[in-house]
Amino acid sequence: MSRLAAAFAKDRPALVTFVTAGDPTPDATPAILDALVEGGADVIELGMPFTDPMADGPAIQAANLRSLGAGTRTADILRIAGDFRSRHPDVPLVLMGYANPMTIRGADWFASECAQAGVDGVICVDIPPEEDGEIGPALRDCGISLIRLATPTTDAMRLPTVLNGSSGFLYYVSVAGITGTQQAALDTIEDAVGRLKSATDIPVAVGFGVRTPEQASDIAKVADGVVVGSALVELVARHGADAAGPVRDLTGMLAEAVHAAR
Repeated sequence: MSRLAAAFAKDRPALVTFVTAGDPTPDATPAILDALVEGGADVIELGMPFTDPMADGPAIQAANLRSLGAGTRTADILRIAGDFRSRHPDVPLVLMGYANPMTIRGADWFASECAQAGVDGVICVDIPPEEDGEIGPALRDCGISLIRLATPTTDAMRLPTVLNGSSGFLYYVSVAGITGTQQAALDTIEDAVGRLKSATDIPVAVGFGVRTPEQASDIAKVADGVVVGSALVELVARHGADAAGPVRDLTGMLAEAVHAAR
């Protein structure tokens, strides 16, 4: 069983956490990742900083700029991922980002480097499933899950295209907007998750706008996983190189709420 499959096979929902690689510096990121694990995160998404993060709200946009300002490069991200894997052999690690850094040297190169670093999955925000050939085959050939996004506007006609070639988990973007700025009503999320789960056996994790343990608990009652990013990224912005402790504390509260939801 893959690490991602194992994370969602437990008899409880999974907590998926996001931070940006290289924020506030590449050297500070490992301690922040360790804090997520220590707090109880089941899956970690590591953001690849990019100049034009179109799906991200102000908090993650600022994190991208801090990271790039600190000189973070793709080589640093892969090194951080590889070192994480050596410290945490069982915790799933997903790279999340945009097409340019993933494809500029070729999809085969990127997939091979991810495999060597022990990356379990990749979320590429701006390559639609209709253009799967840009990166999907290379990732799958290396045993890496291509994790796709579904949104409130993903209708029944397009959903099979989104699911085709997708694995690991399906990331349901619960609002038609950017990260961290709004939250969908729970009944809307419940209806959407039910619709998605009727179409696939892939676990469904819900993100965008989840900030508190109470919100995470409510969503965990209906979804296979809950994704929290902006709230954690804001702690990094506030505490900088000393963010590991606050990140661990918030992750612990989120994990307790998610794991006990049902």
